[in-house]
Amino acid sequence: MINSATHSPLSLWHADSSLVPFSSEPLGGDLDVDVAIIGAGYTGLWTAYFLKQQQPNLSIAIFEAETVGYGASGRNGGWCSALFPASMKKIASLSSRDAAIRLQQAMNESITEMGTILAQERIDCDWKQGGYVSLARNEAQLVRSQNEVQGWRSWGFGDEHMSLLSAKEASARSNATEVMGGTYTPNCAAIQPAKLASGLARVVEKLGVSIYERSRVTAIGTRKLETTGGTVTADYIIRATEGFTAEFPQFHRDIVPMYSLMVATEPLPKDIWEKIGLAERETFSDKRHLRIYGQRTADGRIAFGGRGAPYHYASRVRASFDSEPDVHAMLRHILRDLFPALADVQFTHEWGGNLGIPRDWYPSVTFDRATGFGQAGGYVGDGVSTAFVAGRTLAAEILDTESELRQLPWVQRHSPRWEPEPLRWLGVNAVTQAFAQSDRNEARSGKPSKIASSVWKYIGH
Repeated sequence: MINSATHSPLSLWHADSSLVPFSSEPLGGDLDVDVAIIGAGYTGLWTAYFLKQQQPNLSIAIFEAETVGYGASGRNGGWCSALFPASMKKIASLSSRDAAIRLQQAMNESITEMGTILAQERIDCDWKQGGYVSLARNEAQLVRSQNEVQGWRSWGFGDEHMSLLSAKEASARSNATEVMGGTYTPNCAAIQPAKLASGLARVVEKLGVSIYERSRVTAIGTRKLETTGGTVTADYIIRATEGFTAEFPQFHRDIVPMYSLMVATEPLPKDIWEKIGLAERETFSDKRHLRIYGQRTADGRIAFGGRGAPYHYASRVRASFDSEPDVHAMLRHILRDLFPALADVQFTHEWGGNLGIPRDWYPSVTFDRATGFGQAGGYVGDGVSTAFVAGRTLAAEILDTESELRQLPWVQRHSPRWEPEPLRWLGVNAVTQAFAQSDRNEARSGKPSKIASSVWKYIGH
């Protein structure tokens, strides 16, 4: 068993020799613009893109505390999927059945729409729409697979959205151990996240958007920002800060920053890939509660991640939290358990980053014309395509244009705030431990975990 992984300061994606990093100067004085955007990740960049597509004369500036794609947008697992964190049942209960269906349809359509725009703009991010296969590796996971597909049928979605796989069909896509079945959706593409962020940044800059890296926003006021480089006034301000939102005092309890960690193998030879599968670069996971996720990269590695890192008291965000040796070791163990052919391969990279979770696990897009303030986020780790839809929606809100996206049920809704400490720390970490224990129990007994079922109901799924 070989492991010589070194912790990557940002991610495997940033160490990719094919990446052409975006670079810009920090703000060097006071500025007045039409639209000021906080955060140069996917949400901020797509918002600027769609604004410029419709109103080329708008003056738009993006302010980034670090560099483009520094946060989740440059460190994620590289899934552009139609997954939406809140369940259909929950969405419908807070809106209507038709509204929930329209939201999922918009998510499905976003994959094709995003792929088309990336091709038109010649943004090379190793896009490959090979779909997503989720494996069932014990009886409890198989029951979940069957219930999941049956649930989608009850909402009017067929195989074009998700299909149930036999053990043979699932193994043909992802030849893991102990496969009993699974599910497959074509609505997912594998990407290189940092290449998407940097490529999109170059496109919006060419459209006339000013991007100021290393320009931290220190205070958000009404139509006014204080930054490390000067004071900014704007008609509209958009907060697109996801897992870093808690660093602003007035939003401290809106979003919990949770860490998700990743590892990557060396490029694998053909004989190992013949044993593993993923011939179409399918993204993959299994049906455990404590989520795992992986992809076959364009250069033939497996990039693999999962939850399990602790929530840090008071919603602290630190670069040191990107490394958790025990969790990184667990991820390598899980991946080798899935694919024994990896027993002797080298793991070359490990990294981590935070994602944003609202109290009800339900993302939102909000905009207040009276104050000029808008925001989008709380993607719970499913942010690549969700940020695309959010950016398009925010642009429509700012410009007050007619769009069906503005009628979707995640628009103009507000999640409840998280509990104060120490309740937040106790609750979030208890959920993580409950899911981990539930997975162990299900692997041993094959029976669905009552603990996990109770937790999912508690958080609204």
